[in-house]
Amino acid sequence: MFGAFLVIYLVTLTGNALIMSVILLDRSLHIPMYLFLQNLSVVETGFSTTVMPEMLVVLSTEKATISFGGCFAQMYFILLFGGTECFLLGAMAYDRFAAICHPLSYPMIMNKRVFMTLVTCSWLSGTMMTTLQTTWVSSFPYCGPSEINHISCETPAVLELACTDIFFFEIYAFTGTVLIILTPFVLILLSYIRILFSILRMPSTTGRQKALSTCASHLTSVTLFYGTASMTYLQPKSKYSPDTKKLMSLAYSLLTPLLNPLIYSLRNKEMKRAVVKLWERKVALHTT
Repeated sequence: MFGAFLVIYLVTLTGNALIMSVILLDRSLHIPMYLFLQNLSVVETGFSTTVMPEMLVVLSTEKATISFGGCFAQMYFILLFGGTECFLLGAMAYDRFAAICHPLSYPMIMNKRVFMTLVTCSWLSGTMMTTLQTTWVSSFPYCGPSEINHISCETPAVLELACTDIFFFEIYAFTGTVLIILTPFVLILLSYIRILFSILRMPSTTGRQKALSTCASHLTSVTLFYGTASMTYLQPKSKYSPDTKKLMSLAYSLLTPLLNPLIYSLRNKEMKRAVVKLWERKVALHTT
């Protein structure tokens, strides 16, 4: 298991680092669609790094321990990168809506100021929600058993160890989670309803195929992330067994960061062209 997870982690780091580097070095990709993708790769790298190194240590040493401070630090970054990814996926859907439904006015709708506002709000929203929730959870007394029945220090698993009434926090947490997950999801849903109608009205088959291809990668990411995250955070406690919850947590914290680089690079001609161009430049420099 150590070898398998190590390979997954290294491939995740390599794939996301490649996307970030290619977009940074190729000026033709300095447009909102790819700059959003660059931010998403940063989030995916952070998400995977928050969970995987600790898991690899546990698998290699068989000592499944973590300090109190380390546990809440891990919780903080899981919430930060998870919440930010929700908002980024919503912003990416709005970008695709503007590009496909309003192609002529797209440069004005998604100008540099709007792009920076969406990215900044995504990170700030994730940070504020995370800081409040982690601070509140860490203030509870933990005087009972100290074993977390989960693969990481996610909030629901840690709260099971609190020896106090957490009723008001659970109301806040559920309401906040619904807003954080459902608000971007509703934006994504509305954007793609409009996109679908616009695609159906396109006269050329080539135009429809190009538009669908542009959206396919984003839709795949949304399905992977939202499907598993919502089953973990929006289901009643007794809905799934602890082992099932662990598998779902692995899906959105490890599988999504692993697959996103493949999804966006293999299905995108511009990304493949930029990777080949970067490779040819490297080979030419090496030869020289």
